[in-house]
Amino acid sequence: MSEAGAVDWDLARTIAAKVSRNEPELEGEELARVEADFAEFTALAEELVGAETGLHSLAGAARGRVATRADWVDANIRSFQRLLKPLLEQMDDGKTGPMASVGRKAAGVEVGAMLGWMSTRVLGQYDLLVIEDEEPEKQDIVYYVGANVAALEKRFAFPERDFRLWLALHEVTHRAQFTGVPWMRDHFLSLVNLTMEDVDPDPKRFIDGLQRVVEARRAGEDPLADGGLTGVFATEKQREALEKIGGLMSLLEGHGDTTMDRAGIGYVHNAERFGRILRQRRQNASKFVLLLQKLAGIEAKMKQYAQGEAFIESVEEHGGRELMDRVWEGPTLLPALTEIKEPQLWIDRVAAPEPVVA
Repeated sequence: MSEAGAVDWDLARTIAAKVSRNEPELEGEELARVEADFAEFTALAEELVGAETGLHSLAGAARGRVATRADWVDANIRSFQRLLKPLLEQMDDGKTGPMASVGRKAAGVEVGAMLGWMSTRVLGQYDLLVIEDEEPEKQDIVYYVGANVAALEKRFAFPERDFRLWLALHEVTHRAQFTGVPWMRDHFLSLVNLTMEDVDPDPKRFIDGLQRVVEARRAGEDPLADGGLTGVFATEKQREALEKIGGLMSLLEGHGDTTMDRAGIGYVHNAERFGRILRQRRQNASKFVLLLQKLAGIEAKMKQYAQGEAFIESVEEHGGRELMDRVWEGPTLLPALTEIKEPQLWIDRVAAPEPVVA
């Protein structure tokens, strides 16, 4: 990319800081206690997740980090820069001048506002993106946004150690999925790259997207239900990739929740209450927040948890853990989004005998 780039990332950081500035951060003894707990529980979670799933990281021991909201924003900006590089290179044609500057700043404001808002709500996140030579200490980290975790614990009187281990189990499961299945990271990134490479800058794409919204509304459908604005304005090739990404993420989110509950048995004593309150927290958000979640595709992500868990339950009822574990054998055995929604389709496909070659 050119030095200027397609997004004003510094402005994005500034906007994000302004959006989240009214939320206090942890410090002193409270911060030290949270850091000690997550160091302990990240290691314990890795042991429990490995025993429950059979997935053991090929990238060494998990590293947990208690982050400020600004730390989390910075980590996600780095991830965006890596993930969106093919798209940004297409957008950045080296133009300079007032209009180019306005475009970069507008993109920076949009990214910053979204990250700033999310930084006040996210509890934990595994940074799954490519491990690069530069700044390896900032790669492959399990992040916990300490202030958000502590605020939620106080608001709902959660037992701190139970809740923190519960969170660690979920995030460490995601790390096990991407570092314990040798092909998973590259496969995921290849799907994302497909969506980036097929970007169509033609304004007609925007008009076509709006027409799809209108037609879906007339048919009584929700055009934002499965992927927010990304799905609305996607090309046909992108929609195919998004279908695969949707299936994969539903599987991983459902597997994360299922593993969190199973691996925590005997260690976490309030898991059902934690899950119930967090679901209610999502559902009781303001209308503005709900709209923002829908536009960004976050609402679709929330559905992925329930759909993924239901898929796993159906598969295990049919063929037990042995059948379920076949999803880790290779990309062709991953369920598409249609198969997540109708598990019998995947069961029939995977359980069907291979044709005999004469």
